[in-house]
Amino acid sequence: MGNTTSIRVRYQETDQMGVVYHGNYFTWFDIGRTEFFRNMGMVYTRLEEEGILLPVIEAQCRYIKPAKYDDEIIINTKLVKLKGVRLEFEYSIYRKEDNELLAEGRTVHAFVDKDLKPINFRKKYREIWDRLGENI
Repeated sequence: MGNTTSIRVRYQETDQMGVVYHGNYFTWFDIGRTEFFRNMGMVYTRLEEEGILLPVIEAQCRYIKPAKYDDEIIINTKLVKLKGVRLEFEYSIYRKEDNELLAEGRTVHAFVDKDLKPINFRKKYREIWDRLGENI
């Protein structure tokens, strides 16, 4: 299971050659992850209001083909692991026009409180944990 989001590459995300700057892929992963939660009916800000933070503790991206200015891209986001105080997402970025795979990546997050201390999310928020588990 997963979530699909589409965006259009903006001029500000590119370099002088019209190619997307590599760091923007991580922003797109964030967009995909936010939409993943929204699609589950869980707005990220609501999680934060509940005292739940999900900092990135690992991030990786493999660049395959360049995205360019004005490309419409598809961000596929999948939750692939939910264990202990961690959850892991995988991402695939495609150019919509030709369905060309542009990049793949992953992020690992920790469940922490506002003091950045790990929390037993499964115990404290069992209903949300179970909903996340259904989306793997």
